[in-house]
Amino acid sequence: MTNAKRGRKMASKRQLRVGEELRHIISGILTRDLIHDPDVAGASITITEVQTSPDMRNATVFVTPLGGENEENVIAGLNRTSGVIQSEMGRQLTMKFTPKLVFKKDDSFEYASHIDELLRKNKQSDILD
Repeated sequence: MTNAKRGRKMASKRQLRVGEELRHIISGILTRDLIHDPDVAGASITITEVQTSPDMRNATVFVTPLGGENEENVIAGLNRTSGVIQSEMGRQLTMKFTPKLVFKKDDSFEYASHIDELLRKNKQSDILD
């Protein structure tokens, strides 16, 4: 889902580039099992998108746990350990500031599924008419 769909104006090329770099770095941190929070440790988490603020000081990380299991607990655990992730991320970045991270559920897949369902219903009603 693009930034415009999430209620924000379009991001600059720099914001998109930095967001993608952050996504890769955070994914790497999570795969190396550096997080010892019981809700996060061992969970398979997909980082779908990272949106940065225009000043690059804040970043919203959209995540989806594999299979949607313990979704709320995993996101809460990620937010509790965001400082650890942020400090590890700072070692790998060449930016002046390390963005403050906020983890949120990515509902773009649910939204896309809902739209698909609506389109199918509309198509079926057109066939019946």
